[in-house]
Amino acid sequence: MSRLRFLFAALAALALSAASAAGIRLPDYQTVHLDNGATLLLAPRKDVPMVAATVLVRGGSLADPPGKEGTADLLADMLTKGAGSRDALAFAQAVDGAGGSLSFASTGEAIMGQAQFLAKDGDLMLALLADALLRPRMDASEFDKLRQRAIESIAAAKDADPRRLIGQYADAWLFRGHPYGHPDSGDETSLATITLDDLQAFRRQQMGGDRLIIAIAGDFDPARVTAQVRQAFGGWDKAAGTLPQVAAKARETGRRVLLVDKPGATQTYFALANVGSRRDDPARAAQDLVQTAFGGRFTSMLNTELRVKSGLTYGARSQIDRPRQPGAVEISSFTKTETTQAAIDLAITTLDRLHREGLDAATVQSAKHYIAGQYPPGLETAPQLANAIAWLALYGDGRDYIDGYLDQVAAATPAQVAAARAVFPASQDLVIVAIGDAARIREVMRRYGPLTEMKLSDPRFSP
Repeated sequence: MSRLRFLFAALAALALSAASAAGIRLPDYQTVHLDNGATLLLAPRKDVPMVAATVLVRGGSLADPPGKEGTADLLADMLTKGAGSRDALAFAQAVDGAGGSLSFASTGEAIMGQAQFLAKDGDLMLALLADALLRPRMDASEFDKLRQRAIESIAAAKDADPRRLIGQYADAWLFRGHPYGHPDSGDETSLATITLDDLQAFRRQQMGGDRLIIAIAGDFDPARVTAQVRQAFGGWDKAAGTLPQVAAKARETGRRVLLVDKPGATQTYFALANVGSRRDDPARAAQDLVQTAFGGRFTSMLNTELRVKSGLTYGARSQIDRPRQPGAVEISSFTKTETTQAAIDLAITTLDRLHREGLDAATVQSAKHYIAGQYPPGLETAPQLANAIAWLALYGDGRDYIDGYLDQVAAATPAQVAAARAVFPASQDLVIVAIGDAARIREVMRRYGPLTEMKLSDPRFSP
């Protein structure tokens, strides 16, 4: 190593060490438990006259009734379509008139609400959240519009840009028969069967004070807000049902291939997947270093090979999903129909190289710097802070899950990084999905394993 390179390496190591030493630490926050089982998290900060809230109600789309996937997602959307004394328009006007934002959505683990208002309108924010959660109007006409819009959105994505859907097809094919294979937002078949009564039943069974987590960050008075939350949410009864329980799915061995036919498609969208890591995986930091170097940034191995060097795609990436049980680890990209085989072959070759050669010291050090630079901006604002501490509470994680993360990244040893490559499957153990013109790529896809076909126009995400 030349003296100049040595100097740069030393300075880079010093910078990473300084970032780690300075640390990314959550500010102090208070936890209050209400008598009905609700959890309130308070993180006051006076830097900006704003207040933000993240609300989680445990349950989420994993509690959707069989055949009615999308129930929790539709219910989340309905919570702001009229609540308390306000119809849908008046509710929206109350938010917009204060220059605020308030929305709900569903994840696998929870129905989630997020709100941000000026500090002077903090009372309004809490009142709107309480109305949405405890007193939604559940208007039939609003429900009909939402359900139809959800169905049409899926159909539009199929017609226009299947990149939005490749992950759903991959999850459904990887986790077939498992709860993680059910789409959070449902599919065209399940959405069509959901009724307003189904949403009301889900709300009774899966929403209640004992499931509630409210995290508030920003410019507010903790004592005042605590009293308001007790008044607004302390009387919410417990959910009548039980939380969904999910067993871990074993990692796939061998290959199986799903071809989703989009006649006339000029591009093929593909994913290579298997079961990977879970939320509390002790190898998380080392795995994230491998993920960053392999497919998590522009200069990653995958993007360099498939985009920069070969020009086969505009982008190639990998990702690791970490729910409570091991989720999917996935490689995804897209390419012209005529280069389908070349792109998939190169993705597999790059995966093989990761396992065969590993990552050299310079690449690992670069990945450490990248994570050290990208991680802190995700915890800067009041909404980000509220979101972070709410999810810590939902999963029962201590604050060290965040506070100690960069220290773990910086301290990851070569042996730990080498072992963490195993989060990505060997190339002989892949669940493969391709969306494209079956007439032109069918024989290509047969090369990768036993082939199953379906049509993109089919109303479900798996055969």
